[in-house]
Amino acid sequence: MTDRPQATTIIRIEDDGRVKAAEWVFSPGAETGWHVHEYDYVVVPLVDGTLEIELPDGTTATAALTQGIPYTRRAGVEHNVINAGPAEMRFLEVEITG
Repeated sequence: MTDRPQATTIIRIEDDGRVKAAEWVFSPGAETGWHVHEYDYVVVPLVDGTLEIELPDGTTATAALTQGIPYTRRAGVEHNVINAGPAEMRFLEVEITG
């Protein structure tokens, strides 16, 4: 457990088990906490920013996100995501649940 602030989520869409869209909001230094994605997902950055990703093997990666440029990941990804930039970070995460 860390003493970092926690990112917050705002559910934007949740429709009968097909798609779930959540807006993630990170203050500087905030984290999601460790989690595993159950579904394939798409991330759409709402602002430019830099994320640090902690991985289960103890390594970290840095990801520079550009507003409006999406990326996708497969189910099973395990990580902790941290806002590594000096400003608030926001992105929309869309899970393909069905």
